[in-house]
Amino acid sequence: MLQTWVPPVVALAYGGLLFGVAYLGDQRRSRLARIPWPFVYSLALGIYCTSWTFFGAVGRAVSDGWDYLSIYLGPILLFAVLYSIPRRIIAISKRQRITSIADFIASRYGKSHGLAALVSFVALVVVLPYIALQLRAVSRSYDMLTHGNVADVPPGITGDPALLLAIVLAVFTILFGTRQVDVTESHRGMVLAVALESAVKLLAFVAVGLFAIFGVFDGPGQLLQEMRSDDRIRELYSSATVGIPFLAHMMLAMLAIICLPRQFHVAVVENTGPKDLATARWAFPLYLGVFSLFVVPIAVAGMGIGGSDPDFYVLSVPLNSGQSGLALLAFLGGFSAATGMVIVATIACSTMLCNEVVIPVALRLRRGRLPEGEALGRLLIYIRRALVIIILLLAWICYRIIGA
Repeated sequence: MLQTWVPPVVALAYGGLLFGVAYLGDQRRSRLARIPWPFVYSLALGIYCTSWTFFGAVGRAVSDGWDYLSIYLGPILLFAVLYSIPRRIIAISKRQRITSIADFIASRYGKSHGLAALVSFVALVVVLPYIALQLRAVSRSYDMLTHGNVADVPPGITGDPALLLAIVLAVFTILFGTRQVDVTESHRGMVLAVALESAVKLLAFVAVGLFAIFGVFDGPGQLLQEMRSDDRIRELYSSATVGIPFLAHMMLAMLAIICLPRQFHVAVVENTGPKDLATARWAFPLYLGVFSLFVVPIAVAGMGIGGSDPDFYVLSVPLNSGQSGLALLAFLGGFSAATGMVIVATIACSTMLCNEVVIPVALRLRRGRLPEGEALGRLLIYIRRALVIIILLLAWICYRIIGA
């Protein structure tokens, strides 16, 4: 068991590193030319792998067998086979200076402001429980690392890790994405930080997967032997678990990789040119493919020694094996998966609500008179910061309602 102060200190230090990366990325854009940006873009697309994917894919593999693969195959097929779809969406968006999924859908119907506002509200309603799940995942993983011994400093706040996380993420999101207004809504520094998060969560997941194969088992041979000798596992990973639900989930995942506000923002708004997508066509499927390879080994190891909750075998496998350092790395991977999603989703939703709801309403109330120049820029920043706080507060309330 780790000391209660270790995970939050490590998480805060890691968050500080991410902010430093994002800050340098924004302040020294000329130096970004030295970075192979198509690879950064491809890694940033890994924001698709939220804590639900990082932790929950193993849980899905334990309960539904091969069905977990559907959440990886959908995006892989879209980028590797149906490449023309994202390419066309990006081309249209760049030509029309699209800044969000709401803006894109409204542009297909004559720039309908009402439709854009409706899409913005729908996106908000959908994203709140999703953010709540990220809060739950980090809170639950912290409880597992410390066996429920929560460090309550300052009193009354860290007694609820999810509330503390929401507060910290509100600060980070404001610092990441609302320091300045860009007409393209592009945040190069944020993308750089998200790419780093994607690399960290992949490293953490692969590390736990390799431990499952070579630490819990004596290599792939013994792992396969265990799968063949256990009737439950053999039945679980038979062709019977691949059917209509599998195909439906795969189609939903294929749509999600473009239509979710955070995915649209990274894939479309942050795209800098054809080279980005050309690299992502093979690099992003490779990223997801590596992730998917280690799900079953962790699931099988967890069924043997893991714990009571399959959704958190990624943590319980190293914990129950006495590998606290590896468990801390897994916690950091889950933290990366959760915070990356929350930050980008909150930025995307606050941008949509500001551009498609708040500003149009303000224009009507003030009869088309709003500040101009720098004053308008400051107003937009204040509105987006307020929206960030409201969104995360509502997500925390949602987390409390659906149950910790």
